[in-house]
Amino acid sequence: MKLYYKPLNLLLACMVLIMIYSCGGSQPAAEDAAANSQTQVMITTINNSALADSLELNATSSYMQKNYVKANAIGYIQKVNIQPGHYVEKGQLIFTIKTKEAQSIGNTINVLDPTFKFSGINSIRASRSGFVTQLLHQAGDYVQDGEQLAIISDQQSFAFVLQLPYELRGVIANNQTMVLTLPDGEKLNGHIASIMPSVDTLSQTQGIVIKVNNTHPIPENLVARVLIIKTAKTSAPSLPKSAILSNETQTEVWVMKLINDTTAVKIVVKKGIESGGRVEILSPTFNPNERIAMSGNYGLADTAKVKIVKP
Repeated sequence: MKLYYKPLNLLLACMVLIMIYSCGGSQPAAEDAAANSQTQVMITTINNSALADSLELNATSSYMQKNYVKANAIGYIQKVNIQPGHYVEKGQLIFTIKTKEAQSIGNTINVLDPTFKFSGINSIRASRSGFVTQLLHQAGDYVQDGEQLAIISDQQSFAFVLQLPYELRGVIANNQTMVLTLPDGEKLNGHIASIMPSVDTLSQTQGIVIKVNNTHPIPENLVARVLIIKTAKTSAPSLPKSAILSNETQTEVWVMKLINDTTAVKIVVKKGIESGGRVEILSPTFNPNERIAMSGNYGLADTAKVKIVKP
């Protein structure tokens, strides 16, 4: 029995030694591989650039004043010289009305007394230049004195109305001139002409009247985009947006700074204005020659091993 168990014990002892040797030899190899693993990153440096904190709002085209053309006598409309959408000049003849008395007696008075020269026809002319937005009567209609005949939008009163949240009223001082972008991409230069003296009850917005330099007619109720600048800086230290990292709740913001060619460390920063793909860095102050990872930096731990690659 002793001779039978000796070879078996020897075999088991050899197997244990082999396992110990193999485990002991593979651990240093794994550690070396982990030490040599490097994340490829592209780097950038801090730059001073012009930044602006802005927001985009909508402005609606409108004719601020409308002229209501009314009948100046009781009678029948004899002639109508306008159509909806037509442009009329100031002083242009737009309606003629024949009084009901003249319609009834005709030329009887002139036959009795040729020097009287009675016609009973009244002319109505446009008081302002603009577009006919409504035409309410046609030739042959019987109208009362003072009855509305048409509506003409005053061309001189054309403007865009921007509904500005009241809490942003402080930005008006820095935005006396602005650029409006129409839906077709056309850009118009505008300036603030006046501010409405009331605020909308529900939205708490205040109307800002913007006059524009348009070379062609613009329809009413057209919505344009207006860029409002809240804060602007001509020279601020900034980094590309891809270099900025944050946690899920965005309560902490940091960058990965390279302390040498192979090691990146986590630096918590405080950011300011974001504009045009760049972010202002308020603190800490970086030197122009310090290298910041801007690609491959996502998920890197503090003191991570990296390898610099060219774009």
